[in-house]
Amino acid sequence: MSKELSGVVEIPVLALRDVVVYPQMVIPLFVGREKSIRCLDLAMENDKQVFLVAQKDAAIDDPSAEDVYSTGTVATILQMLKLPDGTVKVLVEGAQRATINKFVETEEYFSAEIEYVDANAELTDDIEVLIRSAISQFEGYVKLNKKIPPEVLTSVSGIDDAEQLADTMAAHMPLKLADKQKILEIIDVNVRLEHLMALMEGEIDLLQIEKKIRTRVKKQMEKSQRDYYLNEQMKAIQKELNEGEDTPDELEQMAKRIEEAQMPEEAKEKTLAEFQKLKMMSPMSAEATVVRSYIDCMINVPWKKRSKLKRNLALAQEVLDKDHYGLDKVKERILEYLAVQQRVSQLKGPILCLVGPPGVGKTSLGQSIAKSTGRKYVRMALG
Repeated sequence: MSKELSGVVEIPVLALRDVVVYPQMVIPLFVGREKSIRCLDLAMENDKQVFLVAQKDAAIDDPSAEDVYSTGTVATILQMLKLPDGTVKVLVEGAQRATINKFVETEEYFSAEIEYVDANAELTDDIEVLIRSAISQFEGYVKLNKKIPPEVLTSVSGIDDAEQLADTMAAHMPLKLADKQKILEIIDVNVRLEHLMALMEGEIDLLQIEKKIRTRVKKQMEKSQRDYYLNEQMKAIQKELNEGEDTPDELEQMAKRIEEAQMPEEAKEKTLAEFQKLKMMSPMSAEATVVRSYIDCMINVPWKKRSKLKRNLALAQEVLDKDHYGLDKVKERILEYLAVQQRVSQLKGPILCLVGPPGVGKTSLGQSIAKSTGRKYVRMALG
């Protein structure tokens, strides 16, 4: 454990987004705000000490005293590198907890009058039992959480200082910012370890539930793969036995309908590929029903059927005003679209898209457009 600092000092303040730094923790930080960079420059010119404190809201770009927590960590700058894009990468090591007594804000940087927090704890029997329990619980947590490397557990197991143990475990747990800050603010080491163990217990419960879900999903996937393998075998057997000849007329008619549907080349290729799959399937299988429905849907799309377009803006406005009260902007946009269509013989690209919750008139507007332009109205559900 490093030597504890004490007393009240004034020190540059670096506000952090979505991260809490604990004592003994070494972490790289990327700094881009001008005040923050100036704060680091000032720290480097003096004793390389900087006070790291988390913002309450990471979205605030220019935080004030009310936007940061009052408890943070005094850290030492180990390395500082200015990047070509103007940002700074800095490597810091947390040293000791401290609280802000007075916040000093200038135009160039933040600084504060802080007071060091002494959190030393004697190694009593109660503390020793608490340390063993925490390490044991953390071991179970690491085994369940695959995101934490096993070497972290080795490192934690060798720590016999209660304060360092609590901070190290908290640093490696993916907790919410508020929970991490709460741990930083707890000065009493016994209370801090107990609070951390309570959080770990909740995380372990969640991880156990996730593990059960993963196991269940894996079993379902294995069953699906087994079913697929058996279905493929069944198709091969059916092919050998020529079971597909039981319904030649139906398949021949479907092939004829595909040819007569006048589909675009891409759609035709996809439909024929599905048709070949259908010929290999058992007629009674659920998959065959799905494929047959898809092919029927593709055949029934009016690919080449077009109705004659009426280009009468006055009629269109009359129909829209008669069928719909209000919706002035929507009707104006529709009339603009029809006006452009009237001026250009072939309009490629733009498609009218009506968006809104159920019951606001999207379908009836489509019917009115069809009525005013003499087009046949077709309603097709795509989802």
